[in-house]
Amino acid sequence: MTDSTAIPIGGRAAGCPFAPVPELYEAQKDEELRRVTVPSPLLGDFDAVVVTRYEDVKSVLADDQLRMGGSMPYQAGNLLSYDGPEHSRLRRMLTGSFTTKRARELRPQIEGVVESALDTVAQAGQGADLVKHFCTPIPTLVICELLGVPYADREDFQHRTAVALDFNTSREVQMRQAAEMEAYMAGLVARHRESPGDNVLGRVVRDFGGELTDSELAGIGNMLLIAGHETIASTLSAAIALLLGHPDQLAVVRDDPSATDGAVEELLRYCAPAAILPRQAAGDICVRDQKIKEDERVVASVLAANRDLGAADQDLDNLDVRRPVQRHLTFGFGPHQCLGQQLARMELRVALPALFTRFPTLRPAVPLDELDYRTNALVFGVNALPVTW
Repeated sequence: MTDSTAIPIGGRAAGCPFAPVPELYEAQKDEELRRVTVPSPLLGDFDAVVVTRYEDVKSVLADDQLRMGGSMPYQAGNLLSYDGPEHSRLRRMLTGSFTTKRARELRPQIEGVVESALDTVAQAGQGADLVKHFCTPIPTLVICELLGVPYADREDFQHRTAVALDFNTSREVQMRQAAEMEAYMAGLVARHRESPGDNVLGRVVRDFGGELTDSELAGIGNMLLIAGHETIASTLSAAIALLLGHPDQLAVVRDDPSATDGAVEELLRYCAPAAILPRQAAGDICVRDQKIKEDERVVASVLAANRDLGAADQDLDNLDVRRPVQRHLTFGFGPHQCLGQQLARMELRVALPALFTRFPTLRPAVPLDELDYRTNALVFGVNALPVTW
């Protein structure tokens, strides 16, 4: 039986965008799994089992009976379009490019991209929008490195990406830009077919090109663009806004390099920017001896689960960047766990301390409660973040 409660897919509280809606906390206390209505701009309203406890979310996401179930339009090469053996086959081709070791190797390039973005902020001057000048360019240019986008193309690529991912533009503009990006990726794949570069796309072509169609390779490129751009840009904007509201925590990130790794994990846990896409049960699934029936949809709230880590002696609703690193599910769990999580960590570890070191007196140029947050989107972030120093 479905509860009459409607819980938005983002599940963030009004007036307190970093906190879960009260209904998620209430569901977490219930012994029985709740079935609720979920309003979604992408899928329309649908009924789903909502899972909120940390161990329960891990359990369902690890179950091979839980499938993407058409949550996203099919695109050849996009891992989110596949489940089971086909998903494993494609993921295996990419895993070696996203290890901790590879993320460390990319650090010098990331540092160069961040330094360039900081120069842009300085040139923009007082009132500069960090979303536009810092949070957005960094992941775009890192993706250029991963895909082997030639330097001569990068300015156009960055502009095209910004328009394609600007959800305030008209559908017609988005479709035109998406088509242009598809065409660009097809051309990039053709270049790598002819001469594979030393980057993610080049290595996939070199090692697995005989097993993949051009459409699949272009789909892999677009998946890396969207996943690596939108989530990291949004995480940066959310983390910076959060720290600006907690000057004592910001000072730790700025002044204590030994705290950086733990601070990034705490910010990831607390912000939990990406909502888990709705999944569908391909067969019966058991959670705490309760049955989720075949064909039922499931919404797992990482935002709520990250506040329920079984540590009753800690207040996990408070931000503490010196907190001992907590287990969190921000990157998901199971077969669809975020492939690029080590790269995301590295970008945050480089970008956040560098920003606050370059601008030690950084502060918001508008009251923090006037910031426009994307609270009901699949990826939580800030639309604009004007600052002064």
